[in-house]
Amino acid sequence: MPSAHVINRATILGTGLIGGSFALALRKYTSDVHIAGWDRPEIIFEAQSRGAIDHAFSGELGPALENADVVYIALPIGATLDLLPEIARLASPHTLITDACSTKVRITEDAADLFSEDATPLFLGGHPMAGRELSGIAHADADLFRNNTYALIGASSLQTDPRISAFVKILEKIGARPLWLGAQQHDYAVGLTSHLPQLAAVALASFLYDHLDENGLPITLAGPGLRDSLRLAGSPYATWRDIVLTNKEVLSAALDLFARRLDDLRERLATRDLEADFDAANELYKLLRSL
Repeated sequence: MPSAHVINRATILGTGLIGGSFALALRKYTSDVHIAGWDRPEIIFEAQSRGAIDHAFSGELGPALENADVVYIALPIGATLDLLPEIARLASPHTLITDACSTKVRITEDAADLFSEDATPLFLGGHPMAGRELSGIAHADADLFRNNTYALIGASSLQTDPRISAFVKILEKIGARPLWLGAQQHDYAVGLTSHLPQLAAVALASFLYDHLDENGLPITLAGPGLRDSLRLAGSPYATWRDIVLTNKEVLSAALDLFARRLDDLRERLATRDLEADFDAANELYKLLRSL
């Protein structure tokens, strides 16, 4: 392995919101990276029409992987797991393979078996902590990752590999903030800060939907507070199915604890003890605003 590695060719598998945004970010913040995209014909055509990619591929995977310095997998978790064996077989040994999936334990376990030999590409688990409730290339944005944490999964020994160093430099160029941590740490943290809020929004929205009357009440009196609270309720189940299935243990425990907190709030409705919960919530909100 040479002491330095330059990423000249990037192949993006999945050119929806995340993959399309990564392509647009490469286009905006780098000047010498050739960008290839692979997806279904109608999606890859839209990505090409937006100027996100230089070369479009659909169908057979092999041609899209040829000569790639980095392969960026921005597909649903199930599709990523299905494709990993083929990627390991077809990609060049010098290639860095990295994914952008929302859970990491299952993927890194599979990757450890597939990419464990010197003659195979190098795998790096990743997850950009950026997104929107609306998916698809139409909502992709070159600045989606800017000022947002980008989780990187792996041992500290990986950080010195020149292929990974080159990829981290690209993340920094597009404005992301790389953060190294373990796969279990990651899935626990996002289970509480991302997946639980999504399910809470779904629960609240479905509860209100079940209580609509013939005049549209109570929603006809909803203000911006409810819209802000239910922004995540616009996310489709197709986006979240694999996330929930691959993080169900963390989510089950988190939902149990959250349900207990709701019970505690109900018991304190008529007391001033509820003020402590508001104080804690206010402090957390300030902390989030400062990050």
